[in-house]
Amino acid sequence: MTGWPVVIPGDLGRATPDSLCWSPIVRCNLRCPQCLDDTTVYEAGTTERHRIARVLADADVLGVDISGGEPLLLRDLPKLLDIVRSGGRSAVSVTTNGWHLARRAAELAEYADAIRISLDGPDADHHDAIRGPLSFGRAIEGIQAAVALRIPVQIQTVLMRRTADCLQEMVDLAERLGASGFTALQMLPIGTATTLPDEMLSDDDAIRLFTALNVPKRLHMRLRTRDDAGNFTVIRADGRVWRNDSTALNISGLHPLRSAADLATREGTA
Repeated sequence: MTGWPVVIPGDLGRATPDSLCWSPIVRCNLRCPQCLDDTTVYEAGTTERHRIARVLADADVLGVDISGGEPLLLRDLPKLLDIVRSGGRSAVSVTTNGWHLARRAAELAEYADAIRISLDGPDADHHDAIRGPLSFGRAIEGIQAAVALRIPVQIQTVLMRRTADCLQEMVDLAERLGASGFTALQMLPIGTATTLPDEMLSDDDAIRLFTALNVPKRLHMRLRTRDDAGNFTVIRADGRVWRNDSTALNISGLHPLRSAADLATREGTA
């Protein structure tokens, strides 16, 4: 199976995260039942977003993924990407539902090292049943626009019972669309996903499903188990840092991000 090196944060012994997710926006045009976001979080304004971007540019972090909410609703998204990249330390990606990607892909091409598009199925019947009418078609148009601009595209799906049966079809779709990678993310019981306990698969079941896939040679594959998500760091839209606990079943900390030093962990792991 082709794949990127698997980096498990807790195994690195770093005092700062190797990678993190920044969610500068709470707003989203879709309402996905497996969403991790706390929609009650205050959303900071432009000045504060730019300050956080500068903090991340100064941090010893290898990868920053800008997510949400839906980050393509932010007019200043290219500027945020540019600021984070200016530090010269981080590869910067964007995770999106794809609804607005076709019209914004060109302005992101100069700044994004990769774009991750979330799909919940290989066709409109499956995907739209979770994310809403027309969302599959808009996502596919966005993927095609990004691929045409030669932006590395990763298709990702939240792995749960209702998507597990379609996993092979989604991998095949990713290959047909010209994506460079496919990622399956084990559902975390955080945010609205706490209402879906029956949808959760064990990590062992997820590994078995993933191992059984027929993977095209050129497609890079990644499975993020819940165990791998332990200690992962997220910067919320209000400028506060949260960190998953070691099991990724709860949030273990919450404090303001004032400088890069606030990303450090007491345990020396990220």
